[in-house]
Amino acid sequence: PEKKPAVHTTPLNHVGLWIDDLPRAVEWLTAQGVRFAPGGIRRGAAGFDICFLHPKGNEEFPISGEGVLIELVQAPPEVVKAFGALAASAAG
Repeated sequence: PEKKPAVHTTPLNHVGLWIDDLPRAVEWLTAQGVRFAPGGIRRGAAGFDICFLHPKGNEEFPISGEGVLIELVQAPPEVVKAFGALAASAAG
């Protein structure tokens, strides 16, 4: 947690997660004390809306990626639908 991810020495510099409702998730996580990296929600390189959890917490927002940059990605409708179908079949 005290060091930055070594983006210059490894091909993996962050973890990305599909999110079904990115604005709502960011609002909820912020209320829980999660620190986000500057820039807010914006269009990512692949064309999806994205934002990042900061790798380090601070006094105001103590929850972070614990040294890892975490990307939240707005899942496209077909991905949301597919995971919704999986959840429904698992619950059934």
